Amino acid sequence: MPRVKGGYVTRRRRKRILKLAKGYYGSKHTLYKTAHEQVMKSLAYAYRDRKQRKRDFRKLWITRINAACRLQNISYSRFMHGVKLANIDVNRKMLAELAVHDSDGFNKIVEISKAALANPDNTVVEIKEAKKAPKATKTEVKVKTPKEVKKEEKVEAPKEVKKEVKAEAPKEVKKEEKVEAPKEDKKEVKIEAPKEVKKEEKVEAPKEDKKEVKIEAPKEVKKEAPKKANKAEDLAKLTVAQLRELAKERGVSIPSGSRKADIVDLLSK
Repeated sequence: MPRVKGGYVTRRRRKRILKLAKGYYGSKHTLYKTAHEQVMKSLAYAYRDRKQRKRDFRKLWITRINAACRLQNISYSRFMHGVKLANIDVNRKMLAELAVHDSDGFNKIVEISKAALANPDNTVVEIKEAKKAPKATKTEVKVKTPKEVKKEEKVEAPKEVKKEVKAEAPKEVKKEEKVEAPKEDKKEVKIEAPKEVKKEEKVEAPKEDKKEVKIEAPKEVKKEAPKKANKAEDLAKLTVAQLRELAKERGVSIPSGSRKADIVDLLSK
């Protein structure tokens, strides 16, 4: 087997791995084998830690919220329960930002959650009434205006313009082109030229050539050869079949299985 080199394909594969390993320690960014091992490990760690990072940040936000809640004499779990009862839709990331950068705003949310924990029945009723009101306003806005505007735009203008363009101009032009010019040109071309040329070629030349070839040459050759073959030398030049025909003409009987030399001897006598 011949030795086959990788060529530019191998070089490009190695350069791609070394490019990913840029900045690694020691031979991990210079040697292909060690760089390839480290790149495969690094990609696996990156895939794992993209999911791990979300868990780590959630833990960080919870610890910050818990530390701020302890200053207000409430635990993290009771604070979050009170926030849900009070229908405050603020996620843990924003609550942690308030706990770090805006302690006064965070303390007001803590007071609301404490009040919701003290009177859970009243807060639930207020939440239900608040949910019913905004839905009616949203449905009125969506149903009335946009559908009527779309119908008016689609019906009025564009249909009349398209009919006028298609009906008036192009039909008259197409009729004039098809009727007048092309029919007369086709008749003249088909009738005049090609018929006369075909008749002259078929009648005159080829019939005379065929008669001369068939009559003259082959008949003279067949008749002359057996008549002149009287001597033994001429008879030796003939084939066995021609010799048997001569024997039949002369009335010489040739025994079966006889060779050419025997036939020549019988005919030369």
